[in-house]
Amino acid sequence: MDILCVGHACYDLTFAVDHPIGTDEKAVASDLISCGGGPAANAAVTASMLGSKTALAAYLGNDTFGESHFNELVEAGVITRWVIRSSAPTPLSTIWAQPDGQRALVNYKGTTPEPHPDNFDFSKDRPSVILFDGLLPEVSFKLAQWAREKHITTILDAGSVHKGTTGLIHKIDYLVASEEFAHDYTSSSDADRAVSKLSRHTPNVVVTLGDRGLIWQNGHGRGRMPAFQIKAIDTTGAGDAFHGAFARGISLKMPWNRILQYASAVGALCCTKMGARKGIPTASETERFLRSCISENGVFCD
Repeated sequence: MDILCVGHACYDLTFAVDHPIGTDEKAVASDLISCGGGPAANAAVTASMLGSKTALAAYLGNDTFGESHFNELVEAGVITRWVIRSSAPTPLSTIWAQPDGQRALVNYKGTTPEPHPDNFDFSKDRPSVILFDGLLPEVSFKLAQWAREKHITTILDAGSVHKGTTGLIHKIDYLVASEEFAHDYTSSSDADRAVSKLSRHTPNVVVTLGDRGLIWQNGHGRGRMPAFQIKAIDTTGAGDAFHGAFARGISLKMPWNRILQYASAVGALCCTKMGARKGIPTASETERFLRSCISENGVFCD
């Protein structure tokens, strides 16, 4: 196994709307995309579609949404033996995607409990990389400790400040955080200062800045990388795709700049279609996109 993704799986209903929906407003959607979602699940599908042998540890219910999502995972080649199923409902996300690529999202988990750590037995497997989204905290805390003992590389997708991300930040090798997390966790509105503060907790830090690219710091230095210029249709899942591609880059031991280029390209391509899962590119699509961008402007040359 190359990559194990641990965390949230849900089902997404994405509605295309032509403007932000206001209070008490009734609106008509021009399109609807329904597919599986969730940070860890999207990252697992991304890494698998790019060519990595990838597994997912998450929860899906035995309902219609859970069955549809489970079948998507199987079709994408994701190893599903750690996807826990029961009668509790599958978490659901409703997304309003606007023409400029921005979106609003509501997630509903209800009373669906977190699977107990004892439900997962990873002792017979040894992934090269484990990617956490922090949304299965008890499972993740135990697995992160096991990974450290086994010298398995770990990555944290820190989208926001919550129990899982704050509990894992000191236990992982790579922190790939959103700008929101960086600002909230460090109480700093300046991205450069936030990255410096985050580097006190973990040796490798990347903070993604949306269409402004990313900033990073590790033992070899620090730097910035601009975003690829694309026409965004829907930004849902772009960060998840970035994390899946980043994990693949780490597992393949790509050069650092190449990892950041590769993950940025996959995240950008994910924005060019509506629906998080629908926008995930294949390995060949990603390589063609990278070659095209490099030949046009040279910005992303090694």
